[in-house]
Amino acid sequence: MGYPILLTLHLLAALMFVGTVFFEVLILESVRKHVPEDAMRAVERAIGQRARRLMPWVILVLFGAGIGMAWERYLQLLAAPLESSFGTLLALKILLAVSVLGHFVTAMLLFASGGMTARRSHFIHISVFCHVLAIVLLAKGMFYLSW
Repeated sequence: MGYPILLTLHLLAALMFVGTVFFEVLILESVRKHVPEDAMRAVERAIGQRARRLMPWVILVLFGAGIGMAWERYLQLLAAPLESSFGTLLALKILLAVSVLGHFVTAMLLFASGGMTARRSHFIHISVFCHVLAIVLLAKGMFYLSW
């Protein structure tokens, strides 16, 4: 599969994932104050069920395309990431992405085992939000920052 296709798939999956995280943290949290608790639980349950069905596929495309892009274009650069600003920022972006994947797997396991609490969910959402924000800034910075 060619780099332009991998890049397009990666960007579309990133839009879906980042958009979902931003929606949940920045919009859904503030809606909570204005919606009755039972209605909010129903909305969160419905969104959660849909996200748990859709997000594994989004994550698969996101990471699959990212790995494909790294393999096709950036393998040598990643062999010595500290030798260039681009390589350093890309390696940091990958490290944060792996951490997000860890958060995602942890959340899925907690949901499956019944161990997900509101407090854990809130912590995971805020942590993933911060990671994703940093990843987006690094993705842009890779092309505009140099030292």
